Amino acid sequence: MQHNVLILDFGSQYTQLIARRVRELNIFCEIFPFNQIPSDLSSYKAVILSGSPYSVRADDAPHPDLTQIRGKLPLLAVCYGAQYLAHFNGGEVAPSAIREYGRANLTYINDEDDFFEEIALNSQVWMSHSDTIKQLPTNGVRLASTKDVENAAYRIVGEKTYAIQFHPEVYHSTDGKQLLANFLVKIAEVPQTFTPNAFVEECVEGIREQVKNDKVVLGLSGGVDSTVAAVLLNKAIGANLYCIFVNNGLLRKNEFENVLKQYQGMGLNVKGVDASARFLSELEGISDPETKRKTIGRVFIEVFDDEANQLTDVKWLAQGTIYPDVIESVSVKGPSATIKSHHNVGGLPDFMKLQIVEPLRMLFKDEVRRVGATLGIDPELLGRHPFPGPGLSIRILGDITPEKVRILQEVDAIFIDGLKTHGLYNKVWQAGAILLPVNSVGVMGDERTYEKVVALRAVESTDGMTADWVHLPYDFLMKISNEIINKVKGVNRVVYDISSKPPATIEWE
Repeated sequence: MQHNVLILDFGSQYTQLIARRVRELNIFCEIFPFNQIPSDLSSYKAVILSGSPYSVRADDAPHPDLTQIRGKLPLLAVCYGAQYLAHFNGGEVAPSAIREYGRANLTYINDEDDFFEEIALNSQVWMSHSDTIKQLPTNGVRLASTKDVENAAYRIVGEKTYAIQFHPEVYHSTDGKQLLANFLVKIAEVPQTFTPNAFVEECVEGIREQVKNDKVVLGLSGGVDSTVAAVLLNKAIGANLYCIFVNNGLLRKNEFENVLKQYQGMGLNVKGVDASARFLSELEGISDPETKRKTIGRVFIEVFDDEANQLTDVKWLAQGTIYPDVIESVSVKGPSATIKSHHNVGGLPDFMKLQIVEPLRMLFKDEVRRVGATLGIDPELLGRHPFPGPGLSIRILGDITPEKVRILQEVDAIFIDGLKTHGLYNKVWQAGAILLPVNSVGVMGDERTYEKVVALRAVESTDGMTADWVHLPYDFLMKISNEIINKVKGVNRVVYDISSKPPATIEWE
């Protein structure tokens, strides 16, 4: 794997966005916690310091050892990183008179420096800090200012060290991508060689070197990640790949049959296992969301292990783990409490004597889709919305019953099919329906009803870290609501979720 840019994470909510913007420049990068700097930096061509929720003046402020970086590798310090370099190197950082947050414009630019090439005066940037740099560090030279922030950007004379108090990675910094390109391509001279084609070639070669002639088993879900992982593995090891697709009884309507049919003709060796009765039996009476997830994870491993044991001499388990899972499992504050229990990032139960191969573990979701397109996978499959691992269990609030699953499958099918029919599906990042644990009074055919309420949810996002609710047309929502109430027995009320993430989450459980 290419190792071009190292991003040191100080706990900023935007750290993954930095990585995504760097990747958009066809430059490979990796994120490491600030206190886990790789001992061997010989393969890195530049380093970026992220922002942070901490103040550099606080006693518990992140304090990395930059001895092997400063003056030896091109360094870009963002927000907290910029304040850190100033505070501990002869400068002064003090509380801002007012918290500097939101849009600002560059009122001064040193346009003779390559750092600001092709960036115009008054360019909009995004500020997010409560401290500010009052005095630059030793040998610091100011490069940019805004109306309220004198030292919005600076560099250190005698080394390729640049610092900015704004966030170039967010959408609101209109020339942020250009600024990153100026630093990485012009100043650090990092090669732009990280393309889908290059990844496929390197990944296939890496898989062959890792597993050699061993057999590999992969649990397919019908989703983008596991499908792309399967095609990559198939390209690398062919008949030595064995795929298992488990029906946990919580898939979308007819999804088990449809997904198996979709895999036909792709050259994948896929076995479908219908374990829906077993899952629903184990879930009976369970209402707690985390207990649901753990139960589904446990039963899946048991079913998968039963099937894997029917194969002889299998030594590897392949997983569709992607980079956000990896980052969150090794966060600045230790293993993230937000990682859901059905993820197997970093390990398996002891009784499964298999080694792990994860061909996508360094890719973001959008990169997985681009790799899939390079591999020739059907665009319809690559364009599928993300679907939670525990399936409809976390969209049925409260306990799970076969009747509730039937109701939600019918509602979900009407909603998703409607989005496709009306040309809205590809404008939505993720959509689904939620069955609420309440009944409401209604009237049908002059008779009083007391039936279920369902909520429809549609969001737009790039990676699921943040999401906005989609402004679906009123006429569409009216049509779908009428169709659900008329066709799905047991539902008499439909509502639309207009919450964004944060503060809400995409899923309700």
